[in-house]
Amino acid sequence: MSELKLVPLLVLIILTAACSTTGYKGAQPLMSTRMVLDVASETAGNGEYIEELVESRTWVRPRYLKDDPIELGKNAVIPVQHEEVKIIGPSQEDSLRSLALKLWMIDNAEHTIDAVYYIFKYDVVGEAMLGALCNAVRRGVDVRIMVDSIGSIDPSHTGLMALETCAEDAGYMRTMDGQLTDQKARVQTVIFNALSRPSSWKNRRSHDKLLVIDGAFPGKAIVITGGRNISLAYYGIKADGSADPSAYRDLEILLKSRDSDTFSDVTVGDVSTIYYTLLFLHRENKRLYPIYFDDSESLHEDPDPFAGDRQRAQQSLAFIKQLPAVAEMLAQMPEYMSTGFHDTDVLLAHELANLTNRNVVTNTIENLKGNPNSIMYVLGEYGDELEENGVLRIVSPYMFIARYYDSQGNVVHDGAEVMKEWLREHPKNRVEIITNSVLTSDNFFAQSMIDMDVGPRLLLTPELEKAWVSSLKNGELNEAVVGSDEWRELVNHPQLFIYQTGRLDAASLGEGTKHYGKLHAKYFMGIDGGFVGTANFDYRSRLYNNEMGFFYSGAAVHADLDAIFEDLIADSYRWGSPEWLEMRQKVRDKGGIKGQSTKSQRSIFKTLRATGADWLI
Repeated sequence: MSELKLVPLLVLIILTAACSTTGYKGAQPLMSTRMVLDVASETAGNGEYIEELVESRTWVRPRYLKDDPIELGKNAVIPVQHEEVKIIGPSQEDSLRSLALKLWMIDNAEHTIDAVYYIFKYDVVGEAMLGALCNAVRRGVDVRIMVDSIGSIDPSHTGLMALETCAEDAGYMRTMDGQLTDQKARVQTVIFNALSRPSSWKNRRSHDKLLVIDGAFPGKAIVITGGRNISLAYYGIKADGSADPSAYRDLEILLKSRDSDTFSDVTVGDVSTIYYTLLFLHRENKRLYPIYFDDSESLHEDPDPFAGDRQRAQQSLAFIKQLPAVAEMLAQMPEYMSTGFHDTDVLLAHELANLTNRNVVTNTIENLKGNPNSIMYVLGEYGDELEENGVLRIVSPYMFIARYYDSQGNVVHDGAEVMKEWLREHPKNRVEIITNSVLTSDNFFAQSMIDMDVGPRLLLTPELEKAWVSSLKNGELNEAVVGSDEWRELVNHPQLFIYQTGRLDAASLGEGTKHYGKLHAKYFMGIDGGFVGTANFDYRSRLYNNEMGFFYSGAAVHADLDAIFEDLIADSYRWGSPEWLEMRQKVRDKGGIKGQSTKSQRSIFKTLRATGADWLI
């Protein structure tokens, strides 16, 4: 689609290896018409359609699958779509609104719900979600839910088992116009890449955060994805409902089908549902069922061992909904969902191939070519050179700059060198990156990579990089290094800006009242388009995890993301600046885990590099 000009080719250069690619296949329906739905439009919306829909949504054991779902996803032809889009930002208010929105979406689902989350905790937020999903199936909404076996690790998953038992009182599904059918709603729960499966590759995770409501019903479909998992830590509140200013600062993209969409159109709901189905049917997943014990196997007779879990879920749902701020947001939700959306071209992209690719470190370029629906591949296919004076903006909590090797250990691509060369050839262009600092990061290993590898490689000479990484005493605390004219000139690069969130007035440093939280948003922007999704752009996101998200092209959405970027800059310091160095010193002086990890960044980085663990964080 030539009209979807999203991001500059520079993004591909920064984040991946440079490679030649074949022409994109064009905007055709994903895997012919609706793939797993495959229902003629003349039957759409009636009882026959619901019957076909139920069949297409049914869990299938791997041995009965004719095709590998991951291969289907790699070879799919995904259409560009024109839908309504809104951004939910990183403010504390928007964090809480995101929670209210998800509950509202579930409460207002009429036909189907698909949910997948990397982290699903059984705290008050997770239980509230389970309570809302239980209510949905009881009123006749077909539910599929999937959680990652490591991100959501739990010895029993009794909360999800309890949700399955809600289907015992399931209502009957309805047609498009609300007529009851004879199809009872279900709950199907899946553990992604289950640790209990001997054949599964334990290091390949689903990092997805996706909720799809009524995906196969045009005019009703709603989709939300981004960085927020299901846990209190992402929604700006504590367990007692009070504000949590230290929560994650995240971002999501909300998409909905237009009222004018019809069953002859392939909507964002269709594509999202099909994508979900492919992930749902991954061969290494495990279907979760409630475990009951008869009298001979149980110490106590309990005809309904999940009653307590269901009750807690309803109590948590009621508790969240009665919080004054949430209650107000829920009351305003009909207006929120009918105003403020922007007509925008969007394209779903994913990293499904990461789940089965081999030799991901030494065969990176070939693997990328084999997945034309990869986030990184699509960047290259739709990328344009930045216009003169153009700015590339990237937000990522764990931003790495790629350096790839062949099987003999030779560097085949160094993103930092390519980026610096590009900037020299385009002196009027600029790159701006926002990531975490030692003050705001929740991942000390990733932060060590950023501060000891990304910043030095992009900004410093080899000599200064070596001095910086050598030791705290001889590098960071050495005035001959960080106080030199050469240092000041390099870290104030006129075209390359690396910002890290947090400032000296942080309450956690004991000298101010400002709370900066933990940056967790993931997006980037080119000319008037970009990408919002789940990918952190570290090695794990690019090579091991499945990730997903949407490219967008549209000035209005772009302006919203641009404003958020400016707000983040205002809460940040440039890497290498005097204020940044002082903030790091105060973190070290403060002590605790953050202080000690900041002192130890160099040894952490060197250990990661020496052991090859830098590819896994």
